[in-house]
Formats: sequence, structure tokens, C-alpha cells
Amino acid sequence: MLKVNELLFYISFFIILVGFSALINGLFLKFARTLGMRNSNNINDETIIRWGSTSKPAFGGISFYILFLFSFIVAAFKHNLIDTQVLGILVSVSLGFMIGLADDAYNTKPLLKFLGQVLCAVILVVTGTQIKLFENDLVNIFLTIFWVIGMMNSINMLDNMDAITTSVSIFVFLTTLFLFVINGDFNNVFFIICLGQVAALLGFLYFNWNPSRMYMGDTGSMFLGVLLAAVGILFFWNAVGPDGAPLEFSRRVLAAVTVFLLPIADTTTVTINRLLKKQSPFVGGKDHTTHHLSYAGLSDREVALVFCVISMISTFLSIYIIRFVKVWGPQSIALFGAYCVTIFSILYYLTRIKRPPKENK
Repeated sequence: MLKVNELLFYISFFIILVGFSALINGLFLKFARTLGMRNSNNINDETIIRWGSTSKPAFGGISFYILFLFSFIVAAFKHNLIDTQVLGILVSVSLGFMIGLADDAYNTKPLLKFLGQVLCAVILVVTGTQIKLFENDLVNIFLTIFWVIGMMNSINMLDNMDAITTSVSIFVFLTTLFLFVINGDFNNVFFIICLGQVAALLGFLYFNWNPSRMYMGDTGSMFLGVLLAAVGILFFWNAVGPDGAPLEFSRRVLAAVTVFLLPIADTTTVTINRLLKKQSPFVGGKDHTTHHLSYAGLSDREVALVFCVISMISTFLSIYIIRFVKVWGPQSIALFGAYCVTIFSILYYLTRIKRPPKENK
């Protein structure tokens, strides 16, 4: 049971970090010049294609990383539970941050960026953070590397409209926090880290909500991609029951897919549609699920709200899957699987009946 003084500590920690996040991003916005600017009017600029037409600074990711390090230090001093696995996540997340920062500053080549993502995944595997679904370790390692690279690119691709990636990430971290609270696991270093990231994202959301004044850039999306991938591995792919035993194979798969449903659905949809058109899935475009919701008549704010509602539902369902389904069987698989398939089908169907404008900026 959480004591009153501990509760006050976490509340104060959260409020302070929200304030710091807003302050840091506000300062970045005030003093921004060229680093991370998107949608430049320079015809020779090959920056990524974004939904908006206004050049804005992409400093959000820097504030995420600063507050992540602060949370990490607080967790280390408070719980003294830093081990090889946690240090591996620190190194991998830091590398992801540097990959994104370099891309924002210098537009690094895709191959170099991909190799950096592979290295992030390998660091996690070597230091003990890997998916444990199968008896074959090689299959688990391959799945982990695929998951980390996929999540880094999914979060990056989802950052195509105001507040989308920020909101989705907040709900993933909130889901993890709720699991900690239900389990009474307040001594886990990731409780403070996830709490800090929710605070960091909320402070940034003030500037990122439509009409946004700032983007998170690749610095933010690469950082979040690694951290979310690690959180997904530890607490969803490798979810355990109240007795500490691993949950059923299908339960863990559905828990992970449900909580990360939107980035998975968006990336899968874009990949399928572009391959059908014989186009590269890795080239920017205005054909994401978010864009097609806009083509269907929703405003940018309404699209963000739709994603928030779906994320909220996914949060409750994933928690229910992990902690409150007493008897897991075919009916449970069918029920929760149907939810994932339904959301994906609706989003995919919208991309097939609506066509984006031909022009790509």
C-alpha cells in the first residue's frame, strides 16, 4: 500500500516535471532558430513531408530526453535498483535520441538511420530486454529486433499531424502506470520513468495541440520509439500474472497489440497501400490513417480526439486482458481479437475509399 508521504512525493514529482516540460519547451520555442525546422520553403530542402504547411521548430524530443534523464536519476537515488537491464535501456534510448537529433540536424541517410535502429535493438537484447514468447531464443531475438525497429519507425511515421504521437504515447505510458498501481509495484524504477514521461509529454502537448507551435521531430519520435518498445517488451509482451508466472502466449500477444494498436494499424495500413501501389513504405506522404480521417471530414483536432478515445479504450482493454480476465480461453481471444481487427479494418477501409490529394510537398 502506498504511504501518504510517498503519494505526496509522486504527486509533487509529477507536477514539477509537467512545469519543467512546459518551461523547457517554452524556452526552446522562444529561442528556436533553425534546428529541427520543418516544411521549409527552400526548394532544395528535403525534409520529411508533414501535414501542416507552416515551418515550426522540432524541439520537443530534447525536452523528453532531459526529463527522462532526470527521472532516471531520481529513480536511481530513490530505489537503488539500477541493474544491467535498466542501464541497457538507458544506453539504447540515448542512442535513439542521438539518431533522431542527427536526423533533425543533418537529414542523415536512411541506411545509417536503420543501422542505428538495429544497434538500439541489439543493445536491448544483449542487456536482457527481449521478448520471451517462444522456446527458441533465436526466434525471440529476431522478434525483439523486429519489434524495436518497427516501433521506432511506427512512432516516427505516426508523428504526421498535431498531437497524434504525443497523445498515443501518453496513453501507453499511462497503461503501464495503471498496471504498477494495480500491482502495488511502486518500487519499480519504471514507475518513476513512466510517470516522468507522462509529465514530459503533457507539458509538450500544450505546444503540440492543434494549432501546434512545435513538433517533437525525429529526436522525439526516435527516443519515444525505443523507450516505448522497451516498455512494451517488459510489461506487455512479457506480462506476468499476480503470481509472477508468465501469462498465456495469446494473452500477451493481444495485450501488446491492443495497447500499441494505433501505431501498428497506421504503419501496417500505410505499408500495405504503398506496396500495392509499388511505392516505398519509407518515403513520406499524406496517406496515413490520420490524413484519411481528415479527408473524411474531420478537423485536425477531431482526428486527435478520435485517436485519444481509441487509445483510452485500448488502455482499459489491455489492463483488463492482463489483470482481470480470470479464465483465458477461445472466447477471450475472439473478443479482444475482434476489437483489434475492427479498429484496424475501419482505419484501413477509410484509406481505400478516400484518396489523398495528388500533390506531395
